[in-house]
Amino acid sequence: MPLFEVQVIIENKPGMNDPEGETILNDLVLKGSYSEVKKIRSAKMLKFHISSKTKDAAEKTTKKLCDELRIYNPMVSKVTFSAKPI
Repeated sequence: MPLFEVQVIIENKPGMNDPEGETILNDLVLKGSYSEVKKIRSAKMLKFHISSKTKDAAEKTTKKLCDELRIYNPMVSKVTFSAKPI
């Protein structure tokens, strides 16, 4: 069975506070050398290696696993799944 790497990117939904991104932006502003940067949003990425028949099935399995383990909060998080063969 083929092996896929599934990347899961978890970020706050638009409009939600992003303290980590704001802290990084504030540090850049304080340094003064990156004034062209106006906004930073942080995210968390997880990588899973999944044996599956298809790319879609690998993504579906990963989504089910993340939902069951409550890896993210669907009320505040935007999540994307992306699989590629390895």
